[in-house]
Amino acid sequence: MSTWANLGLQDSASPLMEQLIFFHDHALLILVMITILVGYLMFMLFFNSYINRFLLHGQLIEMIWTILPAIILLFIAFPSLRLLYLLDEINEPSVTLKSIGHQWYWSYEYSDFNNIEFDSYMIPTNELSNDGFRLLDVDNRIILPMNSQIRVLVTAADVIHSWTIPALGVKVDGTPGRLNQTNFFLNRPGLFYGQCSEICGANHSFMPIVIESVPVNYFINWINSSSNC
Repeated sequence: MSTWANLGLQDSASPLMEQLIFFHDHALLILVMITILVGYLMFMLFFNSYINRFLLHGQLIEMIWTILPAIILLFIAFPSLRLLYLLDEINEPSVTLKSIGHQWYWSYEYSDFNNIEFDSYMIPTNELSNDGFRLLDVDNRIILPMNSQIRVLVTAADVIHSWTIPALGVKVDGTPGRLNQTNFFLNRPGLFYGQCSEICGANHSFMPIVIESVPVNYFINWINSSSNC
């Protein structure tokens, strides 16, 4: 999760988020190089007094500054397209989680395991424990196994919501009457926080998401105990 004075992206918890961070750094490096070059040229133009009375046209330089930006855009476009296809790729998921957005809480269903269902509400500030995070902690966390391919089906019951976990590189709109899907791979244990990122009404800010990534044997024990309840 984000902490104070965190100016960069969160540490990734999935391979897709790692690739998104790499692409961000790649694009940012190109932008910095362009900014430095243009800034240097403008500085030199402002402060030199050279005059060329015979310069009427410059076909060569015009060709260069037309072709060079096109090549630079290709260096951005090809990694971007590759990443778009990677984000949509579904590779034989081990677990399917269905997430349903409501005003203003989330419902979850594990349809692979005796259809385990529960609602997830934000914990009010006056009920929060000393180690909890205000506006981020929930009463029922999503439990998922690490080192497993996870598929998430997202929909909504009333208005448009958006299921977003920054550390996983996941943002999927939940639209009434539609079923959108995404996938991710948890590569480490931990707690990963997210929120609804589609303005969905008065309490839009108060429907957080918490994923608890655990080893597979812990996940199986949790499934067994939940099925017996």
